[in-house]
Amino acid sequence: MKSVRTLNELYRVALLEHPKPNAFQVKRGGTYQNVSSEEFARMAAEIAGGLQTLGLSSRDRIAILAETRLEWAAFDCAILSAGFVVVPIYPTLGVDGVEHVLLDSGAKAIVVSTPEQADKIAEFRAKRGRFPLMLMEGERADAIGLEALRERGRSVGRTGLNPVAVEPEDLATLIYTSGTTGLPKGVMLTQGNMATNVSGALAVFDITTADTALSFLPLSHVFERMGGLYSMLLGGCTIAFAESMDTLPQNMLEVRPTILLSVPRVYEKVYARVLDTAHSKGRISLAIFHWAEKVAMARARGGAKGWAHAIADRLVFRKLRERFGGRIRFMISGGAPLSTELALFFHGAGLPVLEGYGLTETAPLLAVNTPKHFRPGSVGKPLPGVEISIAEDGEILARGPNVMKGYYNRPEATAEALAGGWFHTGDIGQFDADGFLYITDRKKDLIVTAGGKKVPPQPIENKLKGDRFISEAVVLGDRRPYLIALVVPNFQVLEAHAREHGIAFENASELVRSPQVRALLEERVRQHQDHAASFETIKKIYVLERPFEMGTELTPSLKVKRKEVTRRFEREIAALYEE
Repeated sequence: MKSVRTLNELYRVALLEHPKPNAFQVKRGGTYQNVSSEEFARMAAEIAGGLQTLGLSSRDRIAILAETRLEWAAFDCAILSAGFVVVPIYPTLGVDGVEHVLLDSGAKAIVVSTPEQADKIAEFRAKRGRFPLMLMEGERADAIGLEALRERGRSVGRTGLNPVAVEPEDLATLIYTSGTTGLPKGVMLTQGNMATNVSGALAVFDITTADTALSFLPLSHVFERMGGLYSMLLGGCTIAFAESMDTLPQNMLEVRPTILLSVPRVYEKVYARVLDTAHSKGRISLAIFHWAEKVAMARARGGAKGWAHAIADRLVFRKLRERFGGRIRFMISGGAPLSTELALFFHGAGLPVLEGYGLTETAPLLAVNTPKHFRPGSVGKPLPGVEISIAEDGEILARGPNVMKGYYNRPEATAEALAGGWFHTGDIGQFDADGFLYITDRKKDLIVTAGGKKVPPQPIENKLKGDRFISEAVVLGDRRPYLIALVVPNFQVLEAHAREHGIAFENASELVRSPQVRALLEERVRQHQDHAASFETIKKIYVLERPFEMGTELTPSLKVKRKEVTRRFEREIAALYEE
């Protein structure tokens, strides 16, 4: 069964009606161990019973502040099954960010992964008084441990997963948007919003019990929760949890996934690492890689395999596939724009990266490329049941059963976002003749130069980020005479280049101030703009001495906070226009 009306029904169907001995995989004692549907359902049922002993009322909010792991999924299942509402919190948020979510959502309890995460709410709990705290691992005097909570559930006779009856319109979760501007708003997603989006995804993706997915993105983000947990679970796919982002390359080799969900940054890093490896082996190796890259792109555009592809596969593509475990059927990219060139390269190398598009407010998927319907550069066709329209000013509008109920306690923002019965995405886009959707820019990010020229910055930024020497780029120039860019180098590649060419440096600051390095980065930026119009050309760059930081310049989902970047580097930006 691939269609459900609510998340409670989804968990019941996936765990009880279609059980699997290896529903999940978790690293224990140095190796990945199977966790059956039965074991997971028992854990969730006992947690649900334990939650019901806390004195909470039906529909109360319970927050989850934890890294992606099996227990995150178990608590999600338990909270929903017991009739409560899930409020996920990014584990990377600081004290102020966590307190904002707890206060704004009116959460009545919280579960955290570790005692260190619990420290973030110590002050909040001291001011709040009674506020139940639960721990997934470790011990703390003022918290209920996981085993103690499960024992409570067993003591009240809760050993079987019996989700409470809910309707599609009932609130399931409050997800706080990353917030590239202002304070995050709580997006109210119903049981039906999420369930219909899962059903739509499974209608276009062939996910089976033979598949394995590696989960490593934050489950606090709607993309991983809907795609990496709910869709995989209902599709019968085994879900393996990575230990951390640092261990991802090793976990990939151990799990050997067939499906992968990721943000573009991971694909960009893999590409940069492979390119750097080729570069380190000398000119011949680098030339072979660039030749193979052209072969891959030609293949992805519809060319035949032939002898060139066979040789490139033996020399380059096979090694690249092995980095992902050697079994990938397809990978999905979301959360931010993916470079067209990168998508073509991976696709031609036998690693289809299928870009999709959506927002927290749409639960999240609106459109997606699929193995059967794929067009590089686009975000695919609308999901079944989803309507997408382009407004007169180019803004993408959406409606369907997956569109949010509204923003929690924000009636004015809700009315603005849902004006005219359509959700206003804030993105600018267009359809091609075959119905593929293309995102050209964010409506509010569109740069209008002093000369009145309109420039979408994202396509320029994506080209720059595809360069092996550049990790991040932010193009600016609104109401200014020309464009500039703030560039974050790929420090690992840049340091290797500096050593190879005898450029002396003691630290990152000295490295980026080096005249040779500055000239190199300016030339790399120039090379990516050979065919750009004059008003689309970056005239000056400022090279940062450090990467952007999550929580300040980056959202938890790795989107750049353009306004925050502009504020933090105001003097440096002004200097580029004064020179």
